[in-house]
Amino acid sequence: MKKQKVAVMGATGVVGGEMLNTLYERNFPVSEVIALASDRSAGQDVSFGETTLRVKSLKDFDFTGVDIALASAGGDVALEYAPRAAKAGCVVIDNSSAWRMDPDVPLIVPEVNAGAIKDYKKKNIIANPNCSTIQMVVALKPLHDIVPIKRVVVTTFQSVSGAGKDAMDELFNQTKGFYMNQDAKNEEFPKQIAFNVIPQIDRFMDDRMTKEEWKMMAETKKIIDPKIKVCANCVRVPVFVGHSMMVNVEFEGELSMNDAKKAWRTAKGLTYIDLESDLEYVTPVEIHGEDNVYVSRLREDQSIDNGLNFWCVADNLRKGAALNAVQIAELLGKA
Repeated sequence: MKKQKVAVMGATGVVGGEMLNTLYERNFPVSEVIALASDRSAGQDVSFGETTLRVKSLKDFDFTGVDIALASAGGDVALEYAPRAAKAGCVVIDNSSAWRMDPDVPLIVPEVNAGAIKDYKKKNIIANPNCSTIQMVVALKPLHDIVPIKRVVVTTFQSVSGAGKDAMDELFNQTKGFYMNQDAKNEEFPKQIAFNVIPQIDRFMDDRMTKEEWKMMAETKKIIDPKIKVCANCVRVPVFVGHSMMVNVEFEGELSMNDAKKAWRTAKGLTYIDLESDLEYVTPVEIHGEDNVYVSRLREDQSIDNGLNFWCVADNLRKGAALNAVQIAELLGKA
């Protein structure tokens, strides 16, 4: 793969910074890296390995000559700037939800549907899926390849980093304030997040589902199989980094626990932990900074025929965002 001129949109954010780190750690072949952000953040310094980059304003930036843009600047920004960059010949890999359900934009998890990348030239835009969707489909696809999945019921326990740096600061400040007898101030979340759980991520829709729950349903269908039925329940928890989920899967036929274990043990980007191992099961604290999706607590569902339950955790800033985007960029070199 020849060296690429890469721009990172939203470089001063949590995910943007992780994108820069991941590009460096994976030795992505870059000829130049450009850090972009809003006018408010322009002029700040960010790190790319041992190099310091001066942040440039996205508003005034000319994408001519840029090969790839990794974007994590929000949906509204993506809708405005992704087409502009694409028109200049730059391939945009967007982390927001703005382009995910566009039929002309591939929605890619490299371990799951790498072949879909062939369609990126329709708009020169590739969508990075929702963080929770990514880790779930990495776990589901090896099983679906053996016996088709009929239905998935998932409950997520999502960390505050999924809502950005200000959300992480709010958890920290509320936690500190609790021990100082200060009232909790809710700005990033609808209710107190410290020492609490919130059964709402994103806005409520007309059918009372939240947008986050809808994303998991719609994106799973687009990535794996439109026939899969998905019921998602998404909960925000007072964890800084790392999304967790309990997943119940109903198959169209019998799939044994042993066959599921065999599939996971050979799957790319996934680590299976058995109860008989030293770890027994995996929690978010243990996988902070890890690239793989971790699956544990596998068991049969006694309430239905052909059902399995499992626990799934991943670093939402890595595989759930930055790593997946960089892996897509790596795929482009082979497309």
